[in-house]
Amino acid sequence: MSKIKHVILSGGVGSRLWPLSRKNQPKQYLNLFKEGSLFGMTIKRNQFLTDSLLVVGNKDNYKLSEETLDSMQVAHQQIIEAYPRNTAAAIAFAALASDPTDILLVTPSDHLIIGDEAYAEAITAGVDKARSGYLVTFGIQATKPETGYGYIEYEDDQVRSFREKPNQDTAESFLERGNFLWNSGMFCFRADTLLEELKLHAPNVYSAALKTWKSSHDGWLDGALSKEIPSISIDYAVMERSTKIRVVKTAFEWSDLGSFESLYDYLVDVGHPVDEFGNMSIGTTQYTAFVGLKDTILVSTADALLMVQKEKSQDVKHIYNILERHQSKLIE
Repeated sequence: MSKIKHVILSGGVGSRLWPLSRKNQPKQYLNLFKEGSLFGMTIKRNQFLTDSLLVVGNKDNYKLSEETLDSMQVAHQQIIEAYPRNTAAAIAFAALASDPTDILLVTPSDHLIIGDEAYAEAITAGVDKARSGYLVTFGIQATKPETGYGYIEYEDDQVRSFREKPNQDTAESFLERGNFLWNSGMFCFRADTLLEELKLHAPNVYSAALKTWKSSHDGWLDGALSKEIPSISIDYAVMERSTKIRVVKTAFEWSDLGSFESLYDYLVDVGHPVDEFGNMSIGTTQYTAFVGLKDTILVSTADALLMVQKEKSQDVKHIYNILERHQSKLIE
């Protein structure tokens, strides 16, 4: 029987959660929850469903991963990217580091999932399909017309199409039609199946990733060779092109916590205070008064203050991008 390997992709920065999330302390390592960090929660959630753990990170955050893994005393392998080249390359490295028949359960490191039994059922279903030679994606039941997620159009376990982040009207139409799921960014497949499909549909990514992997040393990837790999997501490279795709419709609660709106919803659920107009402060114990404002989030850190209306929270990434262009220390 093939082994099941949990592959955690931990290279994200979480720019929409600035100023809480920074390059040197991305959102997946922040202890925002009573259970600890999202990274640690991801490890625990999958420990008893898989046989081994592989973390694909980068030179900026691998030590943060090591600290969590060591504190949890979890055996693991790490692949460290000098220059991250998106998820197609990261997953290719994981497959190249595995036995061909290994089943790879690929998950982000920064998602919030509630419902252990429903999660285990979904993973078991995904592993079964992966053993049959399919590339499996996991779809989340859409509960609102979310414009910050990609969507999967489906029928039974067949994927009819992948849709990019829609505008509000399109998202509402997806919800009304009822055959669209949120794209969770979680996948399951045999290592050799993924590499075969990557070689078929994105040969330039495959060849450059293989060359880089062959030159790696103790999990560290060469920077110059990494720069030659096209930066493309696994969705574009393989999932939207392959004929071997299947989807598992899940029943657990899920959030990518990719914005202050989703963090706000979580914090409200666990009892974080808001005023009578839905305003919330995060990161400060100082008395904070909101006058003439509604559904506004105040985020306070030692060196920055952010005020954002909840429904505009996706736009925080623009502030991060401006600071990045100016090489500001506020994102470090």
